[in-house]
Amino acid sequence: MRGVVKRFGALEVLRGIDLTIERGEVVVLCGPSGSGKSTLLRCINGLEAIALGEVIVEGEHVRSKGSKLDTLNPRIGMVFQAFNLFPHLTILQNLILAPTMVLKVPRAEAIERARALLARVGIEQKADAFPDMLSGGQQQRAAIARALAMNPELMLFDEPTSALDPEMIHEVLDVMRDLAHEGMTMVIVTHEMGFAREVASRVVFMDEGLIVEQAKPDAFFSKPREERTKQFIGKILAR
Repeated sequence: MRGVVKRFGALEVLRGIDLTIERGEVVVLCGPSGSGKSTLLRCINGLEAIALGEVIVEGEHVRSKGSKLDTLNPRIGMVFQAFNLFPHLTILQNLILAPTMVLKVPRAEAIERARALLARVGIEQKADAFPDMLSGGQQQRAAIARALAMNPELMLFDEPTSALDPEMIHEVLDVMRDLAHEGMTMVIVTHEMGFAREVASRVVFMDEGLIVEQAKPDAFFSKPREERTKQFIGKILAR
């Protein structure tokens, strides 16, 4: 991301973002509500058009023009706070829909991969269930499996545990830990600071549409440089 500016009307939500993420990195975005974290994710995958600057993924510019379906990059997977599973489709059908329609993967091959992914996230027995038959943690794991079904090179997570009951959070974080250990490139918006300290390659702190500070987790949490970062860490770790 180079000089990325995003506006909603007169409101400038991203105010000149410069951020480079290397292959295999796990970057955690944190900051107060309204700081621009989720908007930054949506600009990376083309869900939001930027006003200025450029977003480049694997050497290709991300553009958002015309139909969203025409501009979304299948190499970028995204998992939202709300699970966004299609309620009228079974979990298996949710997983095979995009690979068969967008990537033109043969149905039998898509089903085989979908079942393997459901086993990977620990819900293989839920393949024929509908989303409303699953717990929140199971639905979010299904959403992660659905994103992985497209063989993405980059995974974006927008507060994936914030809608879950406390006992279900670990189910989702365990799957994300496994992805990190396997070398998946990930950008994660989360308030789970213990997870960030354990898994992140780098923590990026945002406030008011700007990157205030970024550092490796140990340095970020123990020796923050900026006063605004110190205030944020003090509040969030005191909870």
